[in-house]
Amino acid sequence: MELIFATNNPNKVAEIQNILPPSFHAISLKEGGILIDIPEPHDTLEGNATEKSTTIHRLTGKDCFSEDTGLEVAVLNGEPGVRSARYAGEPSDPKANINRLLQEMKGKSDRKARFRTVISLILAGQEHIFEGICEGTITEAPRGNGGFGYDPVFQPDGALETFGEMTMEGKKAFSHRRKATDQLVAFLFQQIGK
Repeated sequence: MELIFATNNPNKVAEIQNILPPSFHAISLKEGGILIDIPEPHDTLEGNATEKSTTIHRLTGKDCFSEDTGLEVAVLNGEPGVRSARYAGEPSDPKANINRLLQEMKGKSDRKARFRTVISLILAGQEHIFEGICEGTITEAPRGNGGFGYDPVFQPDGALETFGEMTMEGKKAFSHRRKATDQLVAFLFQQIGK
């Protein structure tokens, strides 16, 4: 089964494809010949995920899904949240985002945070929402060069390494994106069986 994944982020495509079973194939917007950048104007992850999937479904009429992910830091009242990708301003700069986050966290003892992923699937014209959460803490300094975004400063609960220090396989054991994708896959298998 082929699904259009409404993203231009090759890291997200690689991570999702690594999670999906072989019977499912996620194709990026670029692979699908859809050369647009979909705005994320909403103040919730759910709103942005829906915006992306409905835009692609409207353009193609095909089954598709999108996701929006945010890092929510407890002591910062859930920031950067929906603005995670552009926390330090435009254009999106992962290093600048991490620097701003560490600056905001300076001197704070409560370093609890969570990654939250919301997936919006449009299948046969109907939208279905799935959510995955990974609880953890923000480290004092970046560790590791793997992953992307805030991965070098996020250490999931129960792990000794940050996402930035883990292999893709290691990250999969904790990943918020995997938890949401697992729900998506279970739902798709259920639909295929009908």
